[in-house]
Amino acid sequence: MGLFDKLFSKKQDETPAVAPKKTKRAKKEKAPEPVLTEKGRATAAGEPYIAITKVELDPNNINAGAFEMDWNSIFITQLVKAGYMKKKEDTDSDIADRWFQDVCRNVALELYEQVQADPANRDVRPIQSRDIGNGRTEVS
Repeated sequence: MGLFDKLFSKKQDETPAVAPKKTKRAKKEKAPEPVLTEKGRATAAGEPYIAITKVELDPNNINAGAFEMDWNSIFITQLVKAGYMKKKEDTDSDIADRWFQDVCRNVALELYEQVQADPANRDVRPIQSRDIGNGRTEVS
C-alpha cells in the first residue's frame, strides 16, 4: 500500500470520522415580533401621537406651502375634548387642521410680542390719520 492509500483509505473496522446527522424535529419558530412605528408604540401605550410627515414649499413663493401630518385617534379624541370639534360633520382632518392653525397663530403672536417688547425693534414712526370726508379716514 502506498502513502496515498495509507492516508486516505478507511480501515474496515474504523467508525466514520463524522457521525451521521440525526434528524431533529423542527423547532417551533417564534414569529418575529412586529416592529412598531413611533405612532404604533404611542397608540399601544394609549398616548396621543401627532407628527409632521412632509413639508411642501412653493419654490416661487417661499411664504406659501403645506404641511402633511399624521396622528392617531387618541390625539383626535383629545382635541375633541379640548373643543376643536365645532360641527358634527367635522372630519379628523378638520379637527387637526383647526388645532394646527391655533398652534401657528400662537407662535406668530408670541414672536410678535417678543419683537414689540424690545424697544430697538419697534416701529417708532408716527402714525398720522386724516379725515377725508364721507366717513373715511386716511392713515399713513
